[in-house]
Amino acid sequence: MTSEAVRRVQSGSPWEESFGFARAVAAGDRVLVGGTTSFKGRVLYGEGDPYEQAKVAFTSALEAIAEFGLGPGSVLRTRMYLTHPRDVDAVGRAHKEIFDAVRPAATLLVVEGFVDPRILVEVELEAFRGPEEPTS
Repeated sequence: MTSEAVRRVQSGSPWEESFGFARAVAAGDRVLVGGTTSFKGRVLYGEGDPYEQAKVAFTSALEAIAEFGLGPGSVLRTRMYLTHPRDVDAVGRAHKEIFDAVRPAATLLVVEGFVDPRILVEVELEAFRGPEEPTS
């Protein structure tokens, strides 16, 4: 794949520069959004609230695919990483509010922790940027 076929989007996260990654990468008919938290710049939104952190993280991930002209209906897969099993219902509720009409394939994992201990949720998206499938 040539470099012209790949486009990258930065979100301004301080970790993007220090770790050398892009928020989203489009290649062919796919757009991949890397791990996204509820940080905007150096401010963590929804501290202590897994539902709010999930909503902010998904919104930020959707903003990344919007750079490619895509919205929630283009999302094929979501991944949710949580630090506490007790937060499954709160994060699931946020996911349902955003993706209920879309029903992407979804994975939810409980992990040991994140780079900042205040982070309760991190999400990833995979989107399709080809012609839309007709709905039945």
